[in-house]
Amino acid sequence: MKHSFIAGLLLVFLAGNLADLKAQPKLLVTSQTAKPWTYWWWMGSAVNEADITHQLEQFAQAGLGGVHIIPIYGVKGYENQFIPFLSDRWLAVFAHTVREGKRLGVGVDLTTGTGWPFGGPGITTPTAAKVWKVENGKLITALTNQQVKRPAPGGQGLVVDYFSKQAIQYYLQRFDSTLNRLPEKPRAVYNDSYEVYGANWTDNFLTEFRTRRGYDLNSQLAALLDTSQTPESILIHQDYHQTLSELLHDGFATTWGNWASKAGYLSRNQAHGSPGNLLDLYAQASIPETESFGSSRFPIPGLRVDANYEVDRFGTPNPLAMKFASSAAHLLGKPLISSETGTWLANHFQVSLSQVKPQVDELFSAGINHIFYHGIPYSPQAEAWPGWVFYASTNYGPSSHFWPHLPQLNQYIERCQSRLQTSKPDNDVLVYFPIHDLWATRAKSAGGIHQLEVHHVEQWLLPQPFGQLCEQLTQHGYSFDYVSDELLKRLTVTKQGVRSPGGATYQVILVPHSTYFPETTLRQLERLARLGARIVFNGLPQQAPGFHNHKTRSADVIQLGNALKQLKTVTVSTDVFHSLAQLGIRVEPWASEGLSFIRKQRTGLSKGTTQYFITNLGNRFHQNWITLAATGRVSRYNPLTNQTEVLPVRTGQNGRNEVFLQLEPGQSCFLNASSGTPVFADAATQKRLETRAEGQPIELKNPWQIQLLNGRPALTATATLPSLTSWTSLSDSASYFSGTARYTTTFDLPAGTNPSAYKLELGDVREVADVRLNGQPVGIAWCIPFQLLIPASLLKPTGNRLEIDVTNLSANYMRLYDRQNPGWKKFYDINIVDIRYRPFDATRWEAMPSGLLGPIKLTRME
Repeated sequence: MKHSFIAGLLLVFLAGNLADLKAQPKLLVTSQTAKPWTYWWWMGSAVNEADITHQLEQFAQAGLGGVHIIPIYGVKGYENQFIPFLSDRWLAVFAHTVREGKRLGVGVDLTTGTGWPFGGPGITTPTAAKVWKVENGKLITALTNQQVKRPAPGGQGLVVDYFSKQAIQYYLQRFDSTLNRLPEKPRAVYNDSYEVYGANWTDNFLTEFRTRRGYDLNSQLAALLDTSQTPESILIHQDYHQTLSELLHDGFATTWGNWASKAGYLSRNQAHGSPGNLLDLYAQASIPETESFGSSRFPIPGLRVDANYEVDRFGTPNPLAMKFASSAAHLLGKPLISSETGTWLANHFQVSLSQVKPQVDELFSAGINHIFYHGIPYSPQAEAWPGWVFYASTNYGPSSHFWPHLPQLNQYIERCQSRLQTSKPDNDVLVYFPIHDLWATRAKSAGGIHQLEVHHVEQWLLPQPFGQLCEQLTQHGYSFDYVSDELLKRLTVTKQGVRSPGGATYQVILVPHSTYFPETTLRQLERLARLGARIVFNGLPQQAPGFHNHKTRSADVIQLGNALKQLKTVTVSTDVFHSLAQLGIRVEPWASEGLSFIRKQRTGLSKGTTQYFITNLGNRFHQNWITLAATGRVSRYNPLTNQTEVLPVRTGQNGRNEVFLQLEPGQSCFLNASSGTPVFADAATQKRLETRAEGQPIELKNPWQIQLLNGRPALTATATLPSLTSWTSLSDSASYFSGTARYTTTFDLPAGTNPSAYKLELGDVREVADVRLNGQPVGIAWCIPFQLLIPASLLKPTGNRLEIDVTNLSANYMRLYDRQNPGWKKFYDINIVDIRYRPFDATRWEAMPSGLLGPIKLTRME
């Protein structure tokens, strides 16, 4: 891959807080990390060296930067090839994978276990996940009896106790005597999202509770059991959750992270789902990882959403949940923030690349810069189509219908991530996350605990004043990160503003309306305010969280609040947006038109350049003059085409410079504001821009010839189409065809036209269009809007021949294949299910529209 700013292998070491980085391996940002990586499920670990090498070579050729191995349940009929996890044979094939990965430039990560969560052989009563129950008026310990979910051979067993440091240390000993002794090591080890169902206790919980909270929990058992939200019950539950959160942080996140560092691995952690403060848990990982599960229901014209996806059951992705991972990374100077991407985006065999891109763009705008596809099952070369299939993923592998065009998406992501990974956050607002107010609400998860998961943010994040304020900040166009009680302690103040341990600088700390507020946190805010930090409170809190000495501590809260509001850098406000405006906090007003963005500062050769990634995930904005908070010469980079252009500028009514931005729904771009002199547009240029710089469209009046090319089943049908329509209407057999069809037509140019370029709008494409004009390649349209620019030099006055090869989904063929060959569904555990988790059955599907549906528009660009 070529980049305008990168030649060969780019190695950028992100200098953050040295004390944080000393304890872990150096995290290098390279062209390898800029490429997307993928989950790689080893089904039954029935793998061999030849197939591993073959698949890694395919991955490298397609533009993948790395794999994340997850040993998982097996395939029926291959039992004699199963390799027990961490056996000598398993270690040998893993070592071969790492060696081949190094040869091919493909990185390797590994789950610290099989399936999820951690657990397996050797986990017995002392180290297994626990739940409390009441016996004879006292709290006692019981087992959850949860088994590892979807385990691989050699990974079966009880789930480990995540709240116990001793249990985690015992669990990790298995890797000390096996994996850690290999000279070939994974780049990073991984922990999946917290899914320890009902676990809410550990053997020494009562002792830890007394030490940390100052009283015996058994003495307040009635309040713990009370679910009616009495004042005393709320305080007891806050203390209970605070203790669980600290035990999870100390017992698991710190213990596992330190173990990984000592062994020479980076750590990737999905903290979401945890009954703890996500910011502090993400902060312990080398690479915090969020998740994009399902589709976000963007109102982009033409974007399909799977009607069978159950929103009420699974929820939808939300950028505010993603920002917990990116905020922790921004505060601590961690260069990579990853995401499990595209989980259940649509049903099997029905996902298009055009559906993937908006989800990726949403992640980028939320601060994510290290995409992991979810994912690719290992599948032997000799296995018939569709090969081995994982139950819950979009298949990005060689048997996928979009595999031939996956390099297009991979290249787009690499170009974006190359820029996002080599820039630093430029967010002005640091929003305090008042978790004690959340703990004051009634818990809805199993075990009576608050599990902060990414699926249903409407249940825990959005109803809180914190969530509501962050939604408003987004709509107004403020750029912000979150901060926890613990991370506040690590902030300092400089002349430039509030400085985080990782070097990020913020202009204001914003405190949402909070009922319960730790007095220790107020003291930290007072410390920062006296050093000059600007702090805005949306009202002052009136009481402390927690039961012990509650009245005394609440009096301290009131006293500290009264002292704080006397300081000149502290504002107590009922209208925080008015207060932010008075403080001169930067805002990007165009975000209110439905544009999502992240603002960053470029490093290296482009130091001093403000960089915006902007994506149009709505249907309100098309083009307009916009005012950027950053000033200077503005250029636009298109990661789809790898082209850069300088944007024209005019002076707005407010006296500030405005740039003209065209960005259709579904499109994205980078804007760079540097120190150069802006290029001002004269009146004629402004008018041309505002009229969309387009001439009259050229009619394509001639019929279209369609020919079915390569695909399943093998068909050679041809037809003449007076107007464009789905090829499924050509014949019964064509309704089952999955593959590529060629559409051909001819046209003449109107006399007297001499434009510099033409814009080809293809309308509704199902699903990817490879376009040629007069035998010359024009480009591949794979995402919304399906548009390509055609240089005028490719056209002739008469007899232009337009050929468009369109590739559809594999869903239509699966309707036939599932009836003729049902034996492909041969997997253990859950086997293969549909998006509603019912047994997979494609035989009842309706044929999905396929081909070039149009309308097609060819427009002169003046």
